[in-house]
Amino acid sequence: MDDSHVTQGAGAADWLVGGGAMGELIRSMDWTRSPLGPIESWPQSLRTAVGLCLSSNFPICLAWGPGHVQLYNDGYRVVCGSAHPRTMGQNITEAWASAWPSIGAAFDRALAGDTSYLENVRMFLERNGYLEETFFTFSFSPIRDETGKVGGLFHPVTETTEAMLAQRRTRALRDLAARGGDAKSPDAAMQVAAEVLAAYEFDLPFVLLYAFDDDRRTARLVGLSGLTPATAATPESVSLEASDAPWPLAEAARSRAPIEVANVARVLGTVRCGPYPEPCGTALLFPVLLPGAEHPSGVVVAG
Repeated sequence: MDDSHVTQGAGAADWLVGGGAMGELIRSMDWTRSPLGPIESWPQSLRTAVGLCLSSNFPICLAWGPGHVQLYNDGYRVVCGSAHPRTMGQNITEAWASAWPSIGAAFDRALAGDTSYLENVRMFLERNGYLEETFFTFSFSPIRDETGKVGGLFHPVTETTEAMLAQRRTRALRDLAARGGDAKSPDAAMQVAAEVLAAYEFDLPFVLLYAFDDDRRTARLVGLSGLTPATAATPESVSLEASDAPWPLAEAARSRAPIEVANVARVLGTVRCGPYPEPCGTALLFPVLLPGAEHPSGVVVAG
């Protein structure tokens, strides 16, 4: 915790009571060095907004003043993840810089006096040490200060990530079932699967589908998405007896369980995958088992 989180003297925030853990944190912080100034000098408009925010169980954040200082309640603290408590008192545009391409325009409209409401907006947040795809429904509403101007913004949020991802993945399974039923051979089914999964690159940045020949000595690439064909990472034919194969296909040919490949950069290098700016870190190999078959007939390599 940095120097801005230094306990103030008792009674400095007598107007601020309750508010759970975030109320306690706000009372304990030294605001004299922040754009808001000492907590006892905060204007009544800000005090009222903070009181409303902290008394609600709904996730709410405030952004106040020219420095867009962020204050929030216990419900919103969950949204911050491991970025808390650094985010308390931080400029909201800095705290959520990775999400600003998605929310910046709505924020600016609210500062101009117009409430903005957005539903199920995708944004990429770095709140737990890595960049993650998230979805939120939220609004920015202007709060007028004593001068009648917009002094800050009232920002209630609902995270809908779990529901949105579940819907998308259910659609992927539905599309696979609908189109896969028309396939006349295992190879055709794998080609269809690659075509369907190409539309779900946010879940699977890359997919390779290999079919094993009858003698189980060679794997043939029959479908792919997210990567360029005929590269070192996507060979069209792989000998299962070779020791330098880019993927553990020989192990997959003997296995009936998924296989994790942790160091995908060893295979892909710095190649971007799907819509993401960084390369994949992990891949899973899923053996393809036909009903009644003793051994896998192929394998799916999924980033």
